[in-house]
Amino acid sequence: MRRTTVLRAAVSAGLLISVATLGLTQAAADEAPLSPASASREPASSALITAMQHDLGLTKQQATVRLADETAARGVERTARRAAGTSYGGSWFDAKSGRIVVALTGAGSREAVEATGARVTRVKHSQRQLDATMARIDALDAPAGVGSWHVDPKSSSVVINVVSTHRNDNDVRDFVTRARASGPVSLQQTDKAPSTLAAGTVGGDPYYTGNVRCSIGFSVYGGFVTAGHCGRPSAGVSGWDGSYIGNFQGSSFPDNDYAWVNVGSGWWTVPVVLGWGTVSDQLVRGSGEAPIGASICRSGSTSHWHCGNVLAKNETVNYSQGAVHQMTKTSVCAEPGDSGGSFISGDQAQGVTSGGWGNCSSGGETWYQPVNEILNRYGLTLHTA
Repeated sequence: MRRTTVLRAAVSAGLLISVATLGLTQAAADEAPLSPASASREPASSALITAMQHDLGLTKQQATVRLADETAARGVERTARRAAGTSYGGSWFDAKSGRIVVALTGAGSREAVEATGARVTRVKHSQRQLDATMARIDALDAPAGVGSWHVDPKSSSVVINVVSTHRNDNDVRDFVTRARASGPVSLQQTDKAPSTLAAGTVGGDPYYTGNVRCSIGFSVYGGFVTAGHCGRPSAGVSGWDGSYIGNFQGSSFPDNDYAWVNVGSGWWTVPVVLGWGTVSDQLVRGSGEAPIGASICRSGSTSHWHCGNVLAKNETVNYSQGAVHQMTKTSVCAEPGDSGGSFISGDQAQGVTSGGWGNCSSGGETWYQPVNEILNRYGLTLHTA
């Protein structure tokens, strides 16, 4: 069944509902602090807890505690980064301890960082050095056998993901050699190359343009955000019932993978992510960035609602159409037609689904475009509850 009764009722009433978890650049996250009220609310509905139990293998108590820890960790991460100064080497959420871990290149700021409530570990390279290495690798021409690359604070290197069946290709070896000359690099293997997740038109889908079906991301005032590969500027957009919604007002792909669509003709926006009957529909209350290691859930028109963890940030994904930069990688599955859908952590928007590999039967990985970057690029305001 492509649409739940909940979706039919909501869309027929003119509601634009997104399914999401967000992944953001650090600069964007710093501009989108959590509201004081969000820290005092319950971190999630009982249905969301149930979904985390199913997808992450947690007990009810573990899921509840984890969401509360992640909410607190978002605030600690921002404060700890400022305290670390130039010694900052990245950070991630440690699910076992429920705390943010901050990597430092020197001992000078250790006490100030620990005073924020973060744990500290020593690394060889600063975030600035790793970002510089990332930028140099981004300037290289990557072959199809290289799936993606990202800054990894745990290994204090830029991790290059090579498709296992292409690891011995001459052009892949040449790329890796040139990448290693750019700075600290480590290699990992991935099963398949990433691809975008658009699909042909299917009756009853949340929105489509031409013969492409995608999923609505998050509501913004005046429209909604979604994936850039789903449509070019001025392309018309229709809802699941074929009625006209609006047009792509801005779109970027590759290099980025984001777009926004204006809303009219009887449609309007609400701060909701559709739960597809798996969980209750989720209110969106902000866009505070979830750290690496945090739990995250995704909603899309094909595979509906699934959860996983944030695996990496600032990853360059090498699609066949070209590289897309500053993406966030997750362990959440996705399938064709889920493109543009929402990634959400607790009640905080994270980003819009871009692409991935695998499916929701055998598993896989999915990337999203951080939502704060989209908001900043187009001067949009997230519609929040």
